[in-house]
Amino acid sequence: MLVIFQIPGPLRQFTGGSRQVEVETAGPTLLEALRDLWRVYPGLRDRMTTEQGRIREHVSVFVGTENSRDTGGLATPIPAGAESSIVPAVSGGK
Repeated sequence: MLVIFQIPGPLRQFTGGSRQVEVETAGPTLLEALRDLWRVYPGLRDRMTTEQGRIREHVSVFVGTENSRDTGGLATPIPAGAESSIVPAVSGGK
C-alpha cells in the first residue's frame, strides 16, 4: 500500500529536498510504514527516534489529523493512501 509522508523543512535535507514522499509498505502499522520510509531515507531515523526505537519527545507523527501518541503510538493502524505528517516541536520566544 502507498503511504504519503509530509516532511518538515528541517528534515528535507534527508529526502533530497522533497516536502512530500510516497512510500510503498506492506505493513498495517505506523511502525512498519516508518521502517519502509527509513529504508528509503535512512537519515530520518536518527532524527526521529531514540536509541531505544521510540519516537523522540520533540517529534510528533500524525496519521491523517490524529497524533499517533493518542492513537497507539507506533502501533497506530495506517490505512492505504494515508497521509502522515512528521512535525518537530517549535520553540521560541524572548
